[in-house]
Amino acid sequence: MDGYKFTLSGASLIALKSGALFWPEKRLLCVSDLHLGKVDRTMRRGGPMLPPYEVHDTLMRLEADIISSQAGIIVCLGDSFDDLQAGKSLRDEELRWIMRLQAGRSWIWIEGNHDPGPLDIGGKHLQILPIPPLNFRHIPSIDESGEIAGHFHPKAQLSLKGKFISKPCFLLDTDRLILPAYGTYTGGLKTQSYELSSLMRSEALAILIGKHLNAIPMPRI
Repeated sequence: MDGYKFTLSGASLIALKSGALFWPEKRLLCVSDLHLGKVDRTMRRGGPMLPPYEVHDTLMRLEADIISSQAGIIVCLGDSFDDLQAGKSLRDEELRWIMRLQAGRSWIWIEGNHDPGPLDIGGKHLQILPIPPLNFRHIPSIDESGEIAGHFHPKAQLSLKGKFISKPCFLLDTDRLILPAYGTYTGGLKTQSYELSSLMRSEALAILIGKHLNAIPMPRI
């Protein structure tokens, strides 16, 4: 499968252009921070009107990754819904779409800080998923190794011909991988931030996603 291939704690993994992670040995596809229902939550909080297509777009990309990878295990790494009410407000056709994707597959929802409780949608709900030599969790832990996490929505800010551009990215060092946000309407935290600079080791790479995958030294302050 096309993507950026690397190893973490002895596991051979592939970072995909979409921002998903694939573990071929386990036929496992992992995505983080879908934030389904963000439009609904934004409107409830009196925010600006946004085009109501984010759930459809996110699920369409997820379905494409599931089909192309032939994954049998799907791990949603937390903040899959923008909040609990957003999960309950999904349209019937969106719920049926999720259930169709779940059919015949093992589906794990990792609890995030936006969706801390169980939802009435199929699949298993866990705080942490250990599959040695890796651990899947939402918020990275400074004391862990072999960790797959999300939460921060990392973005690399780069200077190109005098202009600054921002690209979503994976962050990788010898201890952990932090996934970019997979959801359509998601912001991001610059890799130069204190939170990410203090968490990632000095040798960390930023794997920029999009039309092409590029691995560069993680931009820091």
